[in-house]
Amino acid sequence: MNIFLGLAIYVILWWLVFFTVLPMGAQSLHEADEVSAPGVERGAPRAHNLVRKALLASVIAAVVWLGVAWAVSIDLFSIRP
Repeated sequence: MNIFLGLAIYVILWWLVFFTVLPMGAQSLHEADEVSAPGVERGAPRAHNLVRKALLASVIAAVVWLGVAWAVSIDLFSIRP
């Protein structure tokens, strides 16, 4: 696997994991029974914690990428035509 293919696989895995991790721990204003300011959607999350979720997605994607790289290196499945 060359560097560009490895990077492309990591980026795809990162976005997949990020969108999977994004709703974890989210609590809306409605669920917390808090009063929202005028113009604020009650279904919006109270605290999004995007930095923590992005770092978690990076770690999980790196572990999954290592598994994919290992599987490609032992020809468990071939990505060559």
